[in-house]
Amino acid sequence: MKKIYLDHNATTPVLPEVIEAMTPYFGGDCGNASSIHSFGRAARVAVERCREKIAESIGCSPEELTFTSGGTESDNLAVKGAAFARMNRGRHIITSAIEHHAVLESCHYLERKGFEVTYLKPDREGTISPDELRRAIRPDTILVSIMHANNEIGTIQEIGEMAAIAHEKEIVFHTDAVQSTGKIKLHIGELGVDLFSASAHKFYGPKGAGFLYVRKKVKIEPLSHGGSHEFNRRAGTENVPGIVGMAKALELAAASIQTEADRLSKMKEKFIGLIKQRVSDVMILGRQDRCVPNTVSIAFRGVEAESIALGLDLKGIAVSTGSACSSGSMNASHVINALGLPPEYAHGAIRFSFGRSNSIDEIDEIVETVAQEVVRMRTISPIR
Repeated sequence: MKKIYLDHNATTPVLPEVIEAMTPYFGGDCGNASSIHSFGRAARVAVERCREKIAESIGCSPEELTFTSGGTESDNLAVKGAAFARMNRGRHIITSAIEHHAVLESCHYLERKGFEVTYLKPDREGTISPDELRRAIRPDTILVSIMHANNEIGTIQEIGEMAAIAHEKEIVFHTDAVQSTGKIKLHIGELGVDLFSASAHKFYGPKGAGFLYVRKKVKIEPLSHGGSHEFNRRAGTENVPGIVGMAKALELAAASIQTEADRLSKMKEKFIGLIKQRVSDVMILGRQDRCVPNTVSIAFRGVEAESIALGLDLKGIAVSTGSACSSGSMNASHVINALGLPPEYAHGAIRFSFGRSNSIDEIDEIVETVAQEVVRMRTISPIR
């Protein structure tokens, strides 16, 4: 049975060039980057070269990058670290109701520690209003965290405008850019943010590697202790193979970012058009004029998303009902609920996230399989 992978927002396959770049650091070049002997010095050189490459790619200084284990750690370090570093100035944080769980659970943790959090609600397309952000700011607001592109529906926020609003009040601004890094052109200067999270396995790099951009003069409280690694922001031996792989993956992504975005956009456009022709009672979620090029979230009326996903899996097509971090839940995701969809649509939301392994020639087959599965499930569904 032919298999088609449509869950690239959950993770991406590591590119062969990335594996090749990483391989030496699992073997002969095994040094700890903090060791003073030749093996350690070679590892340190590799780490710092990668830091320079990534910094150049996103438009920042190398010393503003902290290597982490991925998006979740980067988000935790940004949100908790910035909050704890500023708690003497205030204890109010602003975020959105559609953030990744790494941000939301960090905020919930801080609430238990005495902080107050305002959760901005999106409109039906998943857009957070800059005006709503302005109204939510208080004299004791110390941090704003709004994701750049949503992992479930793909909507891209007006991060530059919102960061400028926060900076009017000297408030630190963080964005979770895990789902946009490597997919669209990004530049720290244009975004204007103070903190920026990314994860390698979302752009064809290895799992277990990520980074957090920390603007100069912005202080964060370390969450791990035990060494002076990563400019005293994150203690722990650097993951040299992972860092090397991440830098290579981002280099490859940057080299083809516009052509790949155009290819994925055409694929998505054809997919949406055919789905509308073949399947009745569907809602295309997210703001399509401001959306990452690979992501389509569709709500099918009168069916359970989990059943559709399992049925498609049996036919060789891998999709998601939302974030991989919340898979297994029979409830609509917090993102879908925040959009305010009618229940008969909310429970049938499926995310299709395309990638390098997909081609436009597959779209007809994918749509036909999806249509057959939706019809089958609607026939037996008590909701319908």
